[in-house]
Amino acid sequence: MQFAGMEFLNSRLMFGMQPGLKSTRRLAEYLGNPQDSFDSIHVVGTNGKGSTSFYLANVLQAHGLSVGFFSSPHLVNLRERIRVDGLPISEEDLDELLLLVKEGARATAVEPTFFEVLTLVAFLYYQKKGVKVAVLEAGMGGRLDSTAVACGKIAVLTSVGLEHTEVLGSTESAILQEKLNVILPREGVSYIVGGIQGSLLDEAKNFALSGGASFTTPTIRQDIVLPNLGRHYVENASLSLCAASRYLGSLYNDGLALKTLAQCSWAGRMQLLKNNAGQVCYILDGAHNSHAVRRLVESLKLYFPGQKFHCIFGALKDKDVDEMLRLMAPFVSHWHLTKTDYQRFRELDDLAKIMAQLELSVASAAEISVPYLAKVLRASLNSESPSPVLITGSLYMIGSAVQLLKNDFEELDFFRGMTPSTNEHR
Repeated sequence: MQFAGMEFLNSRLMFGMQPGLKSTRRLAEYLGNPQDSFDSIHVVGTNGKGSTSFYLANVLQAHGLSVGFFSSPHLVNLRERIRVDGLPISEEDLDELLLLVKEGARATAVEPTFFEVLTLVAFLYYQKKGVKVAVLEAGMGGRLDSTAVACGKIAVLTSVGLEHTEVLGSTESAILQEKLNVILPREGVSYIVGGIQGSLLDEAKNFALSGGASFTTPTIRQDIVLPNLGRHYVENASLSLCAASRYLGSLYNDGLALKTLAQCSWAGRMQLLKNNAGQVCYILDGAHNSHAVRRLVESLKLYFPGQKFHCIFGALKDKDVDEMLRLMAPFVSHWHLTKTDYQRFRELDDLAKIMAQLELSVASAAEISVPYLAKVLRASLNSESPSPVLITGSLYMIGSAVQLLKNDFEELDFFRGMTPSTNEHR
C-alpha cells in the first residue's frame, strides 16, 4: 500500500541536496516551530555519527527520559530514521506528518528536499510524542544542515575527513568549521570533540572558547563493552557517555550507562549474527570506502586473529573498489561477489574484471538472495577452517542482507515487519 505522504516525499528526490536553512526555517515557522518543544543534542562528523547517536539515545533513555533519535541513511525502511524510545515511527504517523509538511510547503511556496522533509517530520513527531530530548545526526556538514534549525546546546563531533568538498570546503580545516557551526559557541553551549588531533584540535578548542562555550575531548574508556566489534565503536561510545553525562548532570549513572551499552547493537556495523547454538554465522559491516575498510580489517585482526573469511562483497559504481579489495585481501580466503537490484551497484562482470586485475580469484558470483547467502554459509562452515561469513562493501547491500536474514537471527528482530523502502542519503 502506497501512502499519499510517501508519494510527496519521493517527489522530493528530484531536488537533490541543497544545503541551507532557509526552506527548513520557513516551514518550521509555519508548522509552529516544533523543534522548540524539546532539547536537542547534535552529532556531526565524517564517520561515526550514526553509532555515537544510537549509543547516546539509548543511554539517555535508560535514565528514564523519553528520547527522540534521528539518523540516516536507513538499512531497510525509512521509518528507522525517526525513532522515539527505540521504536520507529509508525506508517500512519509518518504519513500524517508528511502530509502536514506537504501542506506547509504548498502554503509557503517552498520546495523542500527529501532530507528537509524528513527533518521536519522528525521534529513534528518528537513534539507529538512529548520527548524530552532528541539526538539529531546531521546529514551533511552542520552549519547548513537542516537539523541545525533545532539549535541545541550540545554538539558532538566524531571525526573530520575530506567529504562533500564541493559544499563543505576543500580542506579538513574548512570542513571542521562547517561541522562545528551546527550551533554557535556561546555561554551554556558544550562541544564534545573526538577523532581529531594536532592543529585541528586546537582550531576546534579556539572556536568553542571564542564564544564562551565549554570544550571537552573525552578520554577513550577502557571499561566499555559493546556488541559491535572494533576500537572505533568504543571511541564513539566514549563520546556518547561524555555527552550523556554533560546533559544529565548529577542524574547521570555511569554503571547504568555501561550496562546499557553492553546491549546496544548498531545494526549492520561489525555486527555478529548468531544461530540458536550461539555460533557466529555472519559478520555484517557496511564499510563502503577505504577508510572504513581499514577500521574493518583492524577489527578482524583484533577479534579473529589468524582467521581468513569467506567474504560476500558488493559495492557501488562510484567507490574505490581496487583499494578496498587490496586492504581486505589478506583476510579473505574465498571471494563471493554480489549485487542488489539498485541501479548504482557495480555489475558482477565489472567486479570480476577488477578482481582479475588484482590477481584475486572469485569463488562465486550471484545477485544477493536467501539461497545465495545460505550457500556461502554452508561452504564456509564446511571448510577446513570454518569461520563466519563476512558481508561487506556497501550499506545498501547490508540493508538487503538484513532484509533477507531478519527472521532467522534475533539480532535483527528490530527489522521484522518492515518492508523495504526508498533509500537515499539525501
